[in-house]
Amino acid sequence: MVDKIKIALALALLAAGIAGFYALSEQALVVRVLCVLGGFAAGVAIAWTSAPGARFVEFARESINEARKVVWPTRKETVQMTGMVFAFVVAIAIFLWLTDKSLEWVLYDLILGWK
Repeated sequence: MVDKIKIALALALLAAGIAGFYALSEQALVVRVLCVLGGFAAGVAIAWTSAPGARFVEFARESINEARKVVWPTRKETVQMTGMVFAFVVAIAIFLWLTDKSLEWVLYDLILGWK
């Protein structure tokens, strides 16, 4: 129950920051933006202390660690794969064009007799 209250309080602080943006319409834009950022920062700080927030932080850390383990392709591999994709797209485009023209010829010329 405590975690639900923390999340609700975090959302309320974010909403208060947004409401402050509109309530301070006579102030400079910098003050209004700082109000929103302050509400957001306070909401994140409170949400961080909840169990779902802690799980999210742990997930983010694990995601960063996994992204560091990724072996990215070399430039040569990237160029080769890009070339293969383009060649496949051209081949499929030609196949679809031939299919379309064949169906057009069969339907219009042979079946319907239109020219």
